[in-house]
Amino acid sequence: MFGRLAKAALLGSLLIGLCLPARAITTTPETDAEASDAVSVTPAAFIPSDAIRLADDSAIPRKQLSIALLLPTRSEALRAAAEAVRAGFQAAYEHEYDTIAINIIETGDAPQDILAGYRTANAQSDIIVGPLSRSGVAAIVQAGVIDKPTVALTPPDNAGTSDSASPPAGLPPHLLVMGLSIEDEARQVANWASREHPHAKALVIFTKTAWQRRAGKAFELQWQQQGLEAEMIELPSNDGFLNGRILLQLKKQMQNDTPMVLFLALDAVQARQVRSLMGKHVVQYGTSQLNPFVPSATVSDDRMNELDGTRLLDIPWQLQPDHPAVMIYPRLVVEADRKPDADLERLYALGIDAYRVAREIAAQHTHFELDGVTGKLSVRIDKEGAHFARSAQQAVYRDGGVMPTEDVR
Repeated sequence: MFGRLAKAALLGSLLIGLCLPARAITTTPETDAEASDAVSVTPAAFIPSDAIRLADDSAIPRKQLSIALLLPTRSEALRAAAEAVRAGFQAAYEHEYDTIAINIIETGDAPQDILAGYRTANAQSDIIVGPLSRSGVAAIVQAGVIDKPTVALTPPDNAGTSDSASPPAGLPPHLLVMGLSIEDEARQVANWASREHPHAKALVIFTKTAWQRRAGKAFELQWQQQGLEAEMIELPSNDGFLNGRILLQLKKQMQNDTPMVLFLALDAVQARQVRSLMGKHVVQYGTSQLNPFVPSATVSDDRMNELDGTRLLDIPWQLQPDHPAVMIYPRLVVEADRKPDADLERLYALGIDAYRVAREIAAQHTHFELDGVTGKLSVRIDKEGAHFARSAQQAVYRDGGVMPTEDVR
């Protein structure tokens, strides 16, 4: 899950809860979902055998395929995040409606509660989308209950830092992990920065925050795989603000150690502090967490001119609202008295792409690509398991805002 999920999730009242149409919902756990026999044969073990029919079996009655959406909507901390994913899932369902029934499985955030919800989903549905939390995914993996196609919305706690194009070691073959991974963003940034600065040393800046540690470590390992030197620097922080004295010491170090690039495993406010002290001549890279803006919001009063020139990755939903693949979906609706939240926008976009991926799996497509609202998506399902890769959009700060690099003149 995204590193700043806790912050976004606490803003539960931000979202207007959107329910799927009545025709698409099965809410009672006692209702048995029906397996689909409306798709053609594929050799992939990822697809359950009872969901397959031969192409010439036209006389067999066609049953409705069901997808369970497993979300922690009963969790106070994760409710807003869950509702954002659910709203995005609905938006995609409404746009690409098919003969698919959607079962909403609501849980809390305790691993055992999520595991119980997964068992319910597994009993009544053909495909499961979820869990949303790392601990939840870890719970179902460790319990050994995954025997149907499952699209996890985040990697488990112990997923490691392997290449996202391959299934993390030890995961069941029926599990596809497609969450918005901050580690994967960091690896993509490392590849990007190493192409632009093939002989530079990287200083990896982070705090004790868990997602920053994970992002920093992922960048470091990927940078070192290019044969380049990286140094990890953990900065003390207080209420999200960095220690200025330590930053000045770091600036002196950089003056005597060049060429160098900075990877900021930080949020936008912290990155602004670094940039203000280091100066704009220092090359800086970061993840989507450096972009706090929402396309539908006015940013004139919140511009971060100090970050001009800083490079980062983000998703098309945040960077290209006029892109054909993005504009076909409605924007996330929030209450009028609430400020839009970039992390919830990303989770809404994740819900859109999660439905689209599940729909492709329901059609028994085992190798496909999507021009997604969270990036260019590639899925391959074979005897080794489910492989997922996402290519994020490169962006840069200009005039205090964030824009795709292809739009920079």
